[in-house]
Amino acid sequence: MSVRVYRGGYARFRRRRYPTILSWTTTILAIVTQMVYPLMPDNRLLSLTFFVVATFALAGLVQAWSTHGTKYAATWFVATALFGFIVEEIGVHSGWPFGEYAYSDSLGPAIGGVPIVVPLAWAMLSHPILVLSRRISRRWAPLVFGWTIMAWDLFLDPLMVDAGRWTWNSESRDIPFITGIPLSNAAGWLLCGVALGAILHWGLPREHRKSAPSSAAGDVILGWTLFSGVIGNLFFFNRPGTALVGGLALGITLVPYFFMIWITRE
Repeated sequence: MSVRVYRGGYARFRRRRYPTILSWTTTILAIVTQMVYPLMPDNRLLSLTFFVVATFALAGLVQAWSTHGTKYAATWFVATALFGFIVEEIGVHSGWPFGEYAYSDSLGPAIGGVPIVVPLAWAMLSHPILVLSRRISRRWAPLVFGWTIMAWDLFLDPLMVDAGRWTWNSESRDIPFITGIPLSNAAGWLLCGVALGAILHWGLPREHRKSAPSSAAGDVILGWTLFSGVIGNLFFFNRPGTALVGGLALGITLVPYFFMIWITRE
């Protein structure tokens, strides 16, 4: 007589539920770490900055893996981080395309003037933004990607400059209502964002893996980014201009994206 061990239930759990649970766990962790950022004393902000960047990048990596598989996730992550490192190296040494700037030592170990954590920051939102861009327009996805990641930086850059993570020495005019951030930085992010969007859009497949979870976790991160950017700058960082400009810029793509999701919901 043989004894058979039934493993079907656990196999289905791993195939269907485990990726979803892991995706939502990392997403919630990323949001919670960012929620406590404005509440922490200055001497804790540096270590928390590293943790925020790492958790958001991890959430994006898990979302990419859960919906498209290991090869896709690894390709997306390496391509994004490598692209970010290259353009940052060009930027700190030539002043193009963002304008003249320099990173402080407070961001930790650096390679060629670029802190190691910076390329990781490029991966924080690039996957949810890729999903959004492809949903809004397959033909113009790189342009949508470039605009959205530029709009996200309108929130990020003032926060990091105020914290002393990097400094600007650009002759470009400031972005309207966002003091201390040159207009050339927004132009550079738009240009580099379109380039990165084209690489990811045309280099990565669109097909999902079988039994893949929805993009809801990434959508929550996008919604949280808009909400926290507006609320944080209004009530915690004393930058109402950043809340206005960043909120409007990011809303240009997020509002139609969420509307498309709402009208096509089952």
